[in-house]
Amino acid sequence: MPIDDPQERGTNVDGTKSELYCKYCYQHGSFTDPDMTLAKMKENAVEQMQKQDINSATIQRSLTMMDNLLRWKR
Repeated sequence: MPIDDPQERGTNVDGTKSELYCKYCYQHGSFTDPDMTLAKMKENAVEQMQKQDINSATIQRSLTMMDNLLRWKR
């Protein structure tokens, strides 16, 4: 998700705002759900975007972008 709003950013161990992760995924320097898989994250994202009536093309672009996020790179 875009995290342009500083209030939506997660926090690092030292309490500063994360430049990479949102508050739903990352707090106090750790992932809130360390066992979250990319597949499960995509399921959650689709569910949330559909609730917001986001069109299917935008949803698909978002899912494709998730593959390149730092958390999922190996």
